[in-house]
Amino acid sequence: MPRAKSLGSLEQQVLEFLWQQGPSTGEAVRSALSKDRPLTDSTIRTVLRRLEAKQYVNHSVEARQFLYSSVRQPRKVAADAVRDILKRFCRGSMEELLAGMVDHRVVEASELRRLTEKIEAREREGRDK
Repeated sequence: MPRAKSLGSLEQQVLEFLWQQGPSTGEAVRSALSKDRPLTDSTIRTVLRRLEAKQYVNHSVEARQFLYSSVRQPRKVAADAVRDILKRFCRGSMEELLAGMVDHRVVEASELRRLTEKIEAREREGRDK
């Protein structure tokens, strides 16, 4: 599957709704998201078509209605976004990304140490099998 294009803020909200609610009609998406800001049916249909073109969602037809479902899981979308950030801003260096996140207090060094310990434990488990 080719790498998907990045998401706009409304596209992200629609995708999050589908992750939480599962397969939904465009009307269900519009109704839920309209609580924060007014949205027209055509706006939601356009966003859903764009998400489908970007390969984040697909649709099926049930009772003459389109039901939209997410194709990609949240962790996969997040991993793709991080890969894009690495490529665009960090010359592909995970070390540069993480150092910048520590420098700018996005993540604490202690969190990275805990993650390092988890990674090392998984590697040990893999060798023990």
